Amino acid sequence: MRTVVVFASAALTLVGQVRGVRAEPEWHERVTPAFSAPIPNVSGKSLVSAVVDYPPGAKSPPHRHATSAFVYAFVVSGAIRSQVGDAPAQVYRAGESFSEPPGAHHAISENASDTEPARLLAVFVLDTGDHPLTTPDP
Repeated sequence: MRTVVVFASAALTLVGQVRGVRAEPEWHERVTPAFSAPIPNVSGKSLVSAVVDYPPGAKSPPHRHATSAFVYAFVVSGAIRSQVGDAPAQVYRAGESFSEPPGAHHAISENASDTEPARLLAVFVLDTGDHPLTTPDP
């Protein structure tokens, strides 16, 4: 009987891995680079973008972006709760956007829903080579 239980458990684990099912919920965002190129008519500047996926209830740790980075964020789907600098936290829904000035502290960046995923497109205009793009608070 023990052999059957071990085999069944191993089979379910394998099926979950093949289907991309995780045993534990994801609490952090997933960042996928989308585009990166120098801006040809603005010497020394680059445009970088990334898609940020937030599973239900997921959040990013408080952070800052590269010191030269102006950030434009567009909510593709779902709803994102964000707090930048001293401004109050605000919920942005699909189709809405916000920006972050260079050097701003991003205290809150999270999925506003515990049941639905959310997706954000982040676009950075920054000095070429200014990395890392994001630095979590210590």
